[in-house]
Amino acid sequence: MLRRIVPPAGPSRALALAQLTNSVGDGAYYVCSVLYFTRIVGLSATEVGLGLTLGWSLGTLAGAPLGHFADRRGPRGVAVLLAVVTAVAVAGFALVRSFPAFLVVACVYTVCQCGLVAARQALLAGVVDAAGRTQARAYMQSTANAGIAVGAALGGIALQFDTAPAYLAAFGLDALTFVAAALVLRRLPRVPGTARAADGEPALVVLRDRPYVLITVLNSIMMLYMPLLSVVLPLWVVEHTSAPRWMVSALMVVNTGCVVLFQVSVANRVTDLGIAVRYVRWAGVLLLAMSAVFACSAGTMAVWVAAAVLLAGAFLQVAGEMMLASGFWEISFGLAVDGRQGQYQGFFGSGIAVARAAGPLLLTTLVIGGGAVGWLVLGALFLVAAVATAPAVAWARRTRSAATTV
Repeated sequence: MLRRIVPPAGPSRALALAQLTNSVGDGAYYVCSVLYFTRIVGLSATEVGLGLTLGWSLGTLAGAPLGHFADRRGPRGVAVLLAVVTAVAVAGFALVRSFPAFLVVACVYTVCQCGLVAARQALLAGVVDAAGRTQARAYMQSTANAGIAVGAALGGIALQFDTAPAYLAAFGLDALTFVAAALVLRRLPRVPGTARAADGEPALVVLRDRPYVLITVLNSIMMLYMPLLSVVLPLWVVEHTSAPRWMVSALMVVNTGCVVLFQVSVANRVTDLGIAVRYVRWAGVLLLAMSAVFACSAGTMAVWVAAAVLLAGAFLQVAGEMMLASGFWEISFGLAVDGRQGQYQGFFGSGIAVARAAGPLLLTTLVIGGGAVGWLVLGALFLVAAVATAPAVAWARRTRSAATTV
């Protein structure tokens, strides 16, 4: 059991430990933050949503430049710096008393989070050999889910008290976990920075890598499953099915538990770009099937039938999620230019920020407003993006082959 979660001794274990540490704090933050800002600070839900949308949008733009900064200065030092600044930003939320202050702190928080992801991925590429990167990333994903689950449980205690000190304790925990993660990352081997771009060469070469840009766009479409879990499914279960409300929690437990237990095993089977492309394609099929199953859960069927249909959809979703993640990790690392992993991973990670920023409004309109037809349209979108990944990867491989022969 532990081998599915704990990587072997070495850099992969340290990276997973850092991911686990700050994920515990993130879990507490995620379940408490909105209620703290609305109930304690007095911001409106619209203000909180607008602030987070603007913040994640800015983070999307900052990912590649901060990744480039990590490439130039060395990813370990930049990752440590961004983890510490993120801790300061989280602590700064305790001082927020107005929307402008919330907006400033939220932007610092989201920019540092996006930059930290890019720097940490560049650090992974520098301390783990190419054959082990997808597995190492799987361990990080598994431990992240475990940490978020633990943190969410701790945050639930704060929710139960529903007082300012309780919420601030959750924020304090999050800040401390980022400091602890910085200390763990600091123990990893130093990865030297890369040379400055040659005259006439753009600093952000990833922006001119059209195949990689296309792959990132396709990944951002597939990443729409993230707000699907956190925003759309709770509304769907409560408003469109006869299943009990606690099924929302059960679906999240299924997702988190499966990722913790099986993500590494799934990722171990992805050893090259060809397999990665097939995994992404199968992920599209599974997410289409998931959409069809969730579409069938609507109506006034028996409670146990509705619950069983929702659980079937949840298992299809998490299977697709694990195959998708494993495939795109291999693709994102395998097609990045040597010495530019930071900016490439920062740009690729912007797909997640785009999904977080645009997904809630897009999916609630499509699925909650469109019902079963909306689910099927979403499933078809997943499938089209998955199928399009194969020619996009082939295009990227041709451009790299051409570059090596010139």
